[in-house]
Amino acid sequence: MRDRAKSAGRALDILTAISDLSAGLTFAELVETLDLPKSSVFEVLEVLMQRRFVQLDAETRHYTLSVRAWEVGARYLSQHELATEARPFMKLVAQSLNETVQLAVLDGLDNVYVAKVDSSHPVRLQSDVGKRLPAHATGLGKVLLAALPPPELEQRLDGAALAGFTNRTITTRERLLSQLDEIREAGFAVDDQEYTPGLRCVAVPIYDHRGETTAAFSASVPMMRAHLTPLWQALSLVSEASLRISERLGAAGEDAALRRLTATSHAKLALARALAGSGSRTSGSVLPVSDAVGAVRVSAAP
Repeated sequence: MRDRAKSAGRALDILTAISDLSAGLTFAELVETLDLPKSSVFEVLEVLMQRRFVQLDAETRHYTLSVRAWEVGARYLSQHELATEARPFMKLVAQSLNETVQLAVLDGLDNVYVAKVDSSHPVRLQSDVGKRLPAHATGLGKVLLAALPPPELEQRLDGAALAGFTNRTITTRERLLSQLDEIREAGFAVDDQEYTPGLRCVAVPIYDHRGETTAAFSASVPMMRAHLTPLWQALSLVSEASLRISERLGAAGEDAALRRLTATSHAKLALARALAGSGSRTSGSVLPVSDAVGAVRVSAAP
């Protein structure tokens, strides 16, 4: 373990040294700059090149950053921009519902939380920014999986075990693929106590300037408060907020499915279908929708 930590530290030192100069560094310059054994520098460089973080110019013999390093940096910038643009709308939804809302991105077969706004209730969803959960067991994750091109989705699922967390968790590839088809058609996903008993969640995609799903946005409602916060109200609110966030990220045009879901009557019907398809029944009395939906439609300050 200590050797691995040392190697990881050396890899980071090499990447930092190379990034400091646009022209990069030669092998000899790296050894001299970092004061490391030649054998260690060579071994780490080999790994970094194999992983496409570093490349070697055949003519100048300079090592420079490669495409993978750029991709990681771009994701960092994208996620920070995403959280900045999303937070005002997340706060509006959280205040309107007084329920927890979250923003997540996909990493492999996990969704990773990049922003969160809590409710004021003592009983609420327990999660943290930076935490990752299996995508197949969450509404956020299923939205993100549904957005993947089919070949990439198949590749990620190849050989993967879908762990069960409750008796409602999807644990077979066939059932997951079937539900992802339904999510693509409906435009949203539901987590019906699939990771946490007693908790339901609705999640929708957020689009970037390329029109691709860059993140997912969710609201979680404990079933004990379903009579106070109907899930279809949450779906309508997060759909409206998603459209506004996507607009701020430069998305051209609107997702027609999300626009329809902003109408509470449509959200109510779509949610009933989704829950019926999962073998669930809505719980709690249905109350008239408050003016909360309109609160999200106002412009949020940066």
